Amino acid sequence: MDSELIPQLIAEIALADPRIRRTDEMEQVAQISMWAGILAEVPYDFAVSAVHQHYATSQWAILPANIATRWQAVVRDRMQRDVDPAPPVDPDNESAYRHALAAHRRAVATGQQPPVEHKALSAGPAAAEAERRIAAFGRYIPPSVDDALAAYRPRRAARIATIREGRPDALAVPCPVETCRAAAGTGCTRPGKGQTRHRLAAPHPSRVDAAAERAA
Repeated sequence: MDSELIPQLIAEIALADPRIRRTDEMEQVAQISMWAGILAEVPYDFAVSAVHQHYATSQWAILPANIATRWQAVVRDRMQRDVDPAPPVDPDNESAYRHALAAHRRAVATGQQPPVEHKALSAGPAAAEAERRIAAFGRYIPPSVDDALAAYRPRRAARIATIREGRPDALAVPCPVETCRAAAGTGCTRPGKGQTRHRLAAPHPSRVDAAAERAA
């Protein structure tokens, strides 16, 4: 915000809260100087809107930090949603590339242009190819790697086969059987002698039913 707009902002705030206005001339100069330094990056229109929001819910006198904090939150949200698209300049021209990237970030931060969000990466003609690749991977381990490791992980392989066939994944839910109560992701067991437990080759039927209900 231009420092010349600070007196106008303070005068507008004083219409709702006379406590803001300073009567001593030296205090007025100091107040304008301090507010100008704190609100240097805040647009005037945003500052006015922040004042309205503050007094809509609070009876406390507004401080310049209240306005600056709101602005910083808005800028942070915009920048977190922006993906820094490649600038439309020669990437070998480092100076031009950095300048264009800085200009883009500045425009997003100040609200001159909207953030370029992640969803835009899969839009347009490449969307189908992006979807195909996502389906191929789907997880940290691609399906092709799961298939290659199936012989070494028979229990996991059986679970993957169940999911691929469209049948409910019983291990996705806890076992409801009172004598089992296996947590999600672990196989069912039955009590043995003493404190021992025996792992079952297949989940309890009631657990399969619970997984089917959840999937439905």
